Amino acid sequence: MKRLYPNQPIAGVGAVIVCSGKILLEKRKSAPGRGKWTIPGGLVELGESAEQTVIREVKEETNLKVEQPKLIDVVNNITLDKNDRIKYHFVIILFSAVLSDNPKKARASDDAEELRWLPLDEVENYDLTKSFREFFRRNRQILEKLNSCP
Repeated sequence: MKRLYPNQPIAGVGAVIVCSGKILLEKRKSAPGRGKWTIPGGLVELGESAEQTVIREVKEETNLKVEQPKLIDVVNNITLDKNDRIKYHFVIILFSAVLSDNPKKARASDDAEELRWLPLDEVENYDLTKSFREFFRRNRQILEKLNSCP
């Protein structure tokens, strides 16, 4: 399935991990959103549930194990080029997840250039992806009540 100029929307997931009022964000290594901050996540593979994707992607990108993904929201990420053609079209399903690891084990790998645990009050000071900024603003009150730490 091609990501650039796709023939149909592409399903992806994001994992919201909040511990002691801090959310785990990653700086993206690849397009779209290269250099911007967002939550760990990725594309759903054929035969994989969205919940399985959350668990796999968090492990691949952060070295952390999570469990019990729970749906929070869905965002659409549609990017047009200068000729108004659809360059990217992702439907991103966002889940909270419970850590079954020590948060200090987090280390960036795969598509994550860097990881940071950020206080929720500082998140919007960062250069966020458009879809994550939209999600964050819409769900801020929910995020303040989350605790992913064991």
